[in-house]
Amino acid sequence: METSQEIKDMVRQRYSEIALQGKDENEASCCGSGCCSIETTNIMTDDYSTLEGYNPDADLGLGCGLPTQFARIKKGDVVIDLGSGAGNDAFIARNETGETGKVIGIDFTPAMLDKARTNADKLGYNNVEFRQGDIEKMPVTANTADVIVSNCVLNLVPDKHGVFQEIYRVLKPGGHFSISDIVLVGSLPQKIREAAEMYAGCVSGAIQKGAYLELIDANGFKNVTLQKEKTIHVPDDILGTYLSAEEIAQFRQSGTGIVSVTVYAEKPKDAPCCAPGCC
Repeated sequence: METSQEIKDMVRQRYSEIALQGKDENEASCCGSGCCSIETTNIMTDDYSTLEGYNPDADLGLGCGLPTQFARIKKGDVVIDLGSGAGNDAFIARNETGETGKVIGIDFTPAMLDKARTNADKLGYNNVEFRQGDIEKMPVTANTADVIVSNCVLNLVPDKHGVFQEIYRVLKPGGHFSISDIVLVGSLPQKIREAAEMYAGCVSGAIQKGAYLELIDANGFKNVTLQKEKTIHVPDDILGTYLSAEEIAQFRQSGTGIVSVTVYAEKPKDAPCCAPGCC
């Protein structure tokens, strides 16, 4: 079993490679994992192209939802995008928050940060910045953000509890988040869970849907709401990399589900300085 640091190193290496690829290459994979399929060219991603503020240079096809569409961003808000990649969600958020607001993208992959900063320069955005850092230890002071968004990133992080603690710390009292992520209903076959490549493919690092929502509750958030939910169909030719035909058939009949969820929650207005148990 890989350690947390080994998982992070694998994810960083894979997403460094993805930063140098185009959207077409990435969309033909399991959230950028490289496990190309002849059955589909878009396993998890949603279409951003109709949203105001969309910039095709920033869209690498790596998401599993549209969190910015549901994030209730207002003019003048400070928005933080966790795992900001090439800047796709950050630029959509900037359209919502306007010139009077601010958007901070956080990513730990230098190649992604370079791409995002280049895109921001091209667009002439002086109120969008991208910071290198780990979202388990954000390079942001407490009580900074009105809104936090993230798109298919927390499933890649070993310490999800630590991330939600940090989200709580960084949000202003009364602030909220809208996060799209991959969760599970039932247990994945062990061969998939242990496959290192799948950690960069948004599946093997995912946890049970119920456990995910419990983590949010345990960290003091209120008004937890599922804004969107969709079942992800992983094609047989991708599963065939890890499972036999018989095992795939058993998996299909098991009722196990891979699900994309977009979750909303609020930090209470009378919140203490940090999440329960973190002080």
